[in-house]
Amino acid sequence: MSQISIKNTGPLRGEIIPPPDKSISHRSIILSSLAEGKSIIRNFLYAEDPLSTIGAFRQMGVEIEVEGSGARDEGQAIVIIVHGKGLSGLSAPREALDCGNSGTTIRLLCGVLAGQPFSATLKGDASLTRRPMKRVMDPLSQMGAVFKSQNGYLPLTVTGGKLKPINFKSPVASAQIKSAILLAGLYCDGITAVTEPERSRDHTERMLKAAGVNITVDRLTVSVKGKAAIRPFDFTIPNDFSSAAFFMVAGVLVPGSEILIKNVGVNPTRTGLLEILQAMGANIKPENEREISGEPVADLYVKHSGLSGMEIGGDIVPRTIDEFPILCVAAAMAHGPTKITGAKELRVKESDRIATMADALRKMQVTVEELEDGMIIEGGKKLKAASIHSHGDHRIAMSMAIAGLMADGETTILDTDCIATSFPGFTGLLERLQKDHLS
Repeated sequence: MSQISIKNTGPLRGEIIPPPDKSISHRSIILSSLAEGKSIIRNFLYAEDPLSTIGAFRQMGVEIEVEGSGARDEGQAIVIIVHGKGLSGLSAPREALDCGNSGTTIRLLCGVLAGQPFSATLKGDASLTRRPMKRVMDPLSQMGAVFKSQNGYLPLTVTGGKLKPINFKSPVASAQIKSAILLAGLYCDGITAVTEPERSRDHTERMLKAAGVNITVDRLTVSVKGKAAIRPFDFTIPNDFSSAAFFMVAGVLVPGSEILIKNVGVNPTRTGLLEILQAMGANIKPENEREISGEPVADLYVKHSGLSGMEIGGDIVPRTIDEFPILCVAAAMAHGPTKITGAKELRVKESDRIATMADALRKMQVTVEELEDGMIIEGGKKLKAASIHSHGDHRIAMSMAIAGLMADGETTILDTDCIATSFPGFTGLLERLQKDHLS
């Protein structure tokens, strides 16, 4: 089993560029494959999850070229050229589409496949097989797609057909559910609308608009008009806020640290963690704010600072959902208790992230009370080194590696191959920041 060992070597200092945004990388492949003509995608995340999306569309007849495909570490831009087939140009795959570990791949593919005149089977790894699919199956079935599954779990067969538009009120704020319905809505005559209880990340809406699709946003409701041609595009992907989050928290927590994290996407539907950390007392300042391909971008200056515990809930939680594990590490080092609620979605991620993080923090001697939709963390005590199992969850693995920087002794993170799903260069960047203060 793969593992990494972490210990406190002093301050973290230097400049880093996190990997390209994973969410946007997925969507860029999907929409460019459905566009009519050649699209160019710059700064693509060459990691396992987005490569699952590329593989699926190749199986459906889309020609996708990868330039510089050996450059997996941060700082090396990957350019993808997609020869789009249009909304009706996909071919039936000869074999099951393997989505690997990627929930985004499989759920957004369901939306695309719902509008196809053929059947396709979707499969994934052991982790993905445990994740529920009914949340997208139900609304897409209302639109006219037919699903066959193992009680709402993989493997899953989608039979597409003539779809009808719906007005769907989602019980949860989920960009995956919303995006699947909007993608299916492209195949409808009329307008398809999704209303969420809180606003989830809006990368799909931004990219659809940039590709010439008639899409409107009215507070918590997003509507798309179907049957429009998707224009090909030349798109540059910003770097991933969720990946930057690990180094934001590390820079704040490790005494003497000072880090500049460059070219980070700061889409306001993604930056809940930044707002929470600042409210807790973190010295994090966005600099050089600008826009790249319709997405806001900034450099983040991070300096060591003391944190105070707080209550976290409400509409900021969907904007922090992927950062929950590293937020828990910050809370463990803050002065006083931190209570997080409204995060029940975390029960059905790559692992049950509430239970997994509670168990991992307890192993490092943190007092944690697990709630159905979150947890209460008693912060401020010195962490003890431990052996932590990631349970195949990349965000758990990286978060607990950061926790190891604050622990007495050497912390071992077990089952770390999963880090490659989103951040192949994670350990290399961390080692660089540790060495920079010694040079």
